Amino acid sequence: MFEQRATDFIQYLRFEKRYSRHTLVAYQNDLLQFSTYIEGQFNIKEIPEIALFHIRSWLASLKDAGQTARSINRKISGLSSFYKYLLKQQVVEKNIVRQLHALKLPERLPIYLKETETVKLLEELQFDEGFKGFTDRMICELLYQTGMRRNELLQLKEKDIEWSLNQLRILGKGNKERLVPVSPMLQQSMKEYIAEKKKAGYDRDHLLVLESGQPLYAGYIYRVVNRYLNDSTTLKKKSPHVLRHTFATHLLNNGANIQAIKDLLGHSSLAATQVYTHNNIDKLKEIHKLNHPRG
Repeated sequence: MFEQRATDFIQYLRFEKRYSRHTLVAYQNDLLQFSTYIEGQFNIKEIPEIALFHIRSWLASLKDAGQTARSINRKISGLSSFYKYLLKQQVVEKNIVRQLHALKLPERLPIYLKETETVKLLEELQFDEGFKGFTDRMICELLYQTGMRRNELLQLKEKDIEWSLNQLRILGKGNKERLVPVSPMLQQSMKEYIAEKKKAGYDRDHLLVLESGQPLYAGYIYRVVNRYLNDSTTLKKKSPHVLRHTFATHLLNNGANIQAIKDLLGHSSLAATQVYTHNNIDKLKEIHKLNHPRG
């Protein structure tokens, strides 16, 4: 019964909620792990037999196995979503997972490029010749200038460009759309890229494509960003998300309103955006120390 309900839930997330493939796989693996533990430790096969104690026992086993607080919180969130679905289906009488509290996470400040490093990346580095190099440059430009996530870039299509308004329509988490302004220079680059793409016979809906004409994939974007960040920064982490952090941090450092940054990033709550204010405070401390007579 658990296996069938879990399958139905994943299908619901896929077709009605339009969750990404990556999220679906994570939810599916977590539910399989949970059901295997519950059946193996307590010989429980029916969902209504599961009590809060059993869930706490599973979470404790994950902690003992060395799982991080972030990973465990993701599993709690996924299980809560599953129980919310079961409640709608009248399989359970209440969502018992809601009684659990998320584990406290260690504070992690976003890693970002200095403005001089972004200048080096986008203005000084030499990208490969030809269509591939053009694509690689556009990947870095779009991630930094719009703050979009890697998965959002994968889904970006030509029709999502609002040419007359200088905006991009980005499909974010939970199938939520947001509009992000783009500079005239980036808009011109997109026009030139589309022209090159058409010239090569790549008649694709997706804005960016591989040299073969096929759509991009997550691993390719990661490798491109990692390669060019290696040549422009000494940061240890060199992932696409670093460019998203850089976008938000540079906006804040240059006076942008935190609420506006939240909307541009597509965050559902202001709390997720406020982490960037810590970086801003660090910068102010540095300025104070360097410039104040008694700093």
